[in-house]
Amino acid sequence: MVTRRRRPVLGLLTLVVVCLIAFGVLVHQRDSDPREPGPDVAARLAGEQFLDDYVDPDGRVVRRDESGDTVSEGQAYALLVAVAIGDRERFRSVWNWTREHLQRPDSLLSWRWADGAVVDPSSAADADLDAARALVLAGQRFADPAMTTAGRMLAGAVLAGETVRVGTTVAGVAAATLPDGSAISGEGIVLTAGNWSTTTPATVNPSYFSPRADRVLGEASDDPRWDLLSQTQRAVSWQLIGTGNLPADWVRVDAVGTATPTPTDTAGNTQYGMDAARFPIRMAESCDPADRALAAALDGRIGDGEGAGTVAVFGLDGTARVDWAHPLALVGAAGAAAAAGDAERAGLRLDEASDLLEREPSYYGSAWVALGRIMLETTMLGDCAG
Repeated sequence: MVTRRRRPVLGLLTLVVVCLIAFGVLVHQRDSDPREPGPDVAARLAGEQFLDDYVDPDGRVVRRDESGDTVSEGQAYALLVAVAIGDRERFRSVWNWTREHLQRPDSLLSWRWADGAVVDPSSAADADLDAARALVLAGQRFADPAMTTAGRMLAGAVLAGETVRVGTTVAGVAAATLPDGSAISGEGIVLTAGNWSTTTPATVNPSYFSPRADRVLGEASDDPRWDLLSQTQRAVSWQLIGTGNLPADWVRVDAVGTATPTPTDTAGNTQYGMDAARFPIRMAESCDPADRALAAALDGRIGDGEGAGTVAVFGLDGTARVDWAHPLALVGAAGAAAAAGDAERAGLRLDEASDLLEREPSYYGSAWVALGRIMLETTMLGDCAG
């Protein structure tokens, strides 16, 4: 009888001990990682916030803090976020709206829609590239061949309507400046700003370059031009930053592949601003060490230390041009830190971006806080092992 009476007591004591140990483990984990929640959860929450705040029920992404219009870039961001977090229904609604209202006869996307109609049918290559990548990934993840087909069609349209051939200067610059000494043999191809710039000198936005998109679309199509595109844009990028400068928002690339920063105002000033800050994020996300080296080269040039990177616009020499902040600038600094191997500092920059977004909500900031967390801290858009 004594033994029987003690068993429940011993069982209760054991349960209490186990609970205390578990509680201690949780407390230790919380103390050792103040950036709760973990990266995957934080990325998912940021993605859901962007979709909830800026995507209408019919799938239109609205720039609520700007003019209430819609741009193809926003639709593509929503597609990437939705496929990353596995939101199949929202992905379908965003793509259906995009296809119905923005897709042109050549499969590219008109870049701006407002007041019930397309107001500028020109394309924007970053949106087309991001959307094609998202569609191919959606075809795989949602077991939907129609999505894969749509992604391949859009990818083919990008190559056909938003790239130009450039010559041998690109190869020479690559051989002189790339860390691994690699070069392009003969001609290269470069992504232009859109279908409106398909002759040289071409208008090019380096922040449109996306090595991970090139990789996904190259694997989906077995088209070697995607690999050549990545090689060429790597060489163009080193021209811009190999001398210690920051990449410009916009550049002109001539027929022989020489890249020249383009002024952003009538005074002839060039800048690293709200376009170029995306460059280190996209390069840091790459599976190729040569691309990550581009992003790592910017670490320290776009701010260092606590609260760095909050200035939204720099001169190409790294001097601050404005005194106002934006989350994208911090996410860009996170990309440079991540590529340089400092995951802890990258995480701090992302947390600072989230804090700033909470204080000053914006469509653009919300999109890039979500994409930054997804691209830099998770494998939600795939991993480099394939």
